[in-house]
Amino acid sequence: MFELVEPIATVTFSEGPTEAFLAIGMRNYWDGYFAGRAAPLGPAPAEVVHAVFYNFADGEVARHIPWVWGKTTPEEAIAVRERGSAAELRQRIGELADSPGLVRLADLATRAAVSAPTEGRVLYAGLRALDVPQEPVARLWHAATLLREHRGDGHNAALVANGIGGTEAHVLLALSAGMRPEEFGRIHHLPKAQLTAVVDGLRDRGLVDAAGGFTDTGRQTKERIEALTDELAAPAYDVLSLSELDELAAGLEPIAAAARAR
Repeated sequence: MFELVEPIATVTFSEGPTEAFLAIGMRNYWDGYFAGRAAPLGPAPAEVVHAVFYNFADGEVARHIPWVWGKTTPEEAIAVRERGSAAELRQRIGELADSPGLVRLADLATRAAVSAPTEGRVLYAGLRALDVPQEPVARLWHAATLLREHRGDGHNAALVANGIGGTEAHVLLALSAGMRPEEFGRIHHLPKAQLTAVVDGLRDRGLVDAAGGFTDTGRQTKERIEALTDELAAPAYDVLSLSELDELAAGLEPIAAAARAR
């Protein structure tokens, strides 16, 4: 389900929604990213957004929060994000947007998305407090976003439980993708000394070897985190019968493929 939901939710972070945020005064992609994604939290300070988002390096959130709230409001950011994301998704999936089965898929996804427990899921709970869009494409995107952030909140919990900090999580993700940390897009810009210190800390804990790759312990830790993340994400789908879950997965496959293709 992660592989089917993720491409639908993440159209939010593409060119169309970004342009919509630039049109209301955002300076760049990251202004729009933080305004849109943090908006369900209200005008929370940078320290709170940093804690909820978890894996940004120190100071990155503060370059955008609270500056963005001088240009827009959380309410406007939510509306801009929804309109831009729905328009982007509709463009990507083409005729699938008007297919007879899309309303059914949006309904199934929404049932799952609003059924999960909110305890300990701050960003998910913020999204749950929003009105569910009525238009089917927008409703499908909204449901996918709820499911994504529910999983993301659980992933943060799994990282905390395994003693992995935010920047450390990106290093482990880079290694799992066969990349050196300094090549990985989310952390390549960090000062070399800062990134080296993070890798050295993981090495001291026995998670990274002398060559900068995974140790067996490091790989097992990453796998344990991913398995726990899946386990914590599963309750969102308990509301669906097995046949409904199969129907949802089969119906989302072509939509996810089209959303991913761009």
